[in-house]
Amino acid sequence: MFRHSTLRYITLALLTSLALFQAFTAAYFGLEVLTEILILAMLVVALDLVAGFGGMVSLCHGALMGVGAYAYTTVSVTLGISPLVAMAGAVALTGAAAWIIGAICSRSHGIYFIMATLAFGQMAYSWVFEAPIFGGDDGLGGIPRLDLGFLGIDLNDSRSFALFCLAALGAVYGAAVLILRSGLGRSLSGVMHNEQRMRALGLTVWRVKADVFGLSGMIAGLAGALAAQHIMYISPGLLAWTVSGEALVVVILGGLGTLVGPLVGAAAFVLLKHELSAITTYWHLVVGLVLIGVVMSRANGIFGWIEARWGARLDRRLADATRKSAPEEVLNDA
Repeated sequence: MFRHSTLRYITLALLTSLALFQAFTAAYFGLEVLTEILILAMLVVALDLVAGFGGMVSLCHGALMGVGAYAYTTVSVTLGISPLVAMAGAVALTGAAAWIIGAICSRSHGIYFIMATLAFGQMAYSWVFEAPIFGGDDGLGGIPRLDLGFLGIDLNDSRSFALFCLAALGAVYGAAVLILRSGLGRSLSGVMHNEQRMRALGLTVWRVKADVFGLSGMIAGLAGALAAQHIMYISPGLLAWTVSGEALVVVILGGLGTLVGPLVGAAAFVLLKHELSAITTYWHLVVGLVLIGVVMSRANGIFGWIEARWGARLDRRLADATRKSAPEEVLNDA
């Protein structure tokens, strides 16, 4: 069952503190960067849920995020329905689409699963690109943000919207933890480690994969709806396979299967992107070199490396304590 170690609690507290500090002290550009990190963090938590804990490496989560963005925009702008209802509908629709994808792809594994999800993502991209209702290559603009005026909150203010996204990320992370600690999460872990044994025990494996993929899709849909509100404009590029690839890079960079690591990876990736892009247009090259270094080090991402060093330190302390207590025990026995 998924559990938080002391280091993970410390990391979560540190990340939350830094986000709150940035939200209350940063100017407009800093708030925009923070919001970008928070939305990306939601997407990579959704991806880590299926890839890190279920072994289902997906290349369609960027497209699922795009589905959420387009569903929210179509319902709120084209149909003129309340943004709150549009947001709920976008999350539900994306979750349903993800469940169907998960059910269809559940019998494939490894590279075949990756390619199948990539195909679904590309189909979604092509459909949105060609459909006039979605604005084609021109995209859609004039996207409204949620109206929380009844709570005295103006989400058109960058600071308020950043704090709202932080609260949404906290809710998403908590939901992911509950999923992993539930019976469904334990079944998912069993399927990843020994699918044949779980099937022999009577578990409906395809249903477990589809259910978790659907829940992950709901999180991706929420990220998409918030991304649409953040920029107030969307285009088919949001569904491109490169968005899914970027999310996968962030998960690997942070630490696959840790849930905390992708949050670290999202912050590191966005900050690297903005800092390096101000120096060179080849910032992708530097990020690629960093990723290669992380992979070649055999550490499970940035957080995985830190966690390994933390564990080694605790082991040394325990060994030292054992050695010091051994002579005392010998004297007592004598």
